[in-house]
Amino acid sequence: MKNSASPPTELEAMEGAIESPDNACYILKLYITGTTSRSTKAIVNIRKICEEHLQGRYDLEVVDISQNPTLAEGEQIVAAPTLIKKLPLPLRRFIGDMSQTERILLGLDLRKVNNDKNSSA
Repeated sequence: MKNSASPPTELEAMEGAIESPDNACYILKLYITGTTSRSTKAIVNIRKICEEHLQGRYDLEVVDISQNPTLAEGEQIVAAPTLIKKLPLPLRRFIGDMSQTERILLGLDLRKVNNDKNSSA
């Protein structure tokens, strides 16, 4: 399953990320196992995050490793659901049902870490 918009190639996505990091196209792969509730929740959660924060700038591929076990070996998937952010670099992996939105946004470099927690206004 892929996002319905016409996604750029990986080379185009890399070039776009270099030219304009704030408008970079994200290449994401979500590895799931069958139609379990955990897999379904992960798909719903990551699609919501993508639509809210990356609208028109992402390609999300959902891979069912119960149907394609060799793909899991090639990507060294040890648990599912696993989300891999291929582009923009650096490559990142997230394991779980994708319900920790802030952690995902930080890992996708869509949120900055707030180091001013102890400073007063």
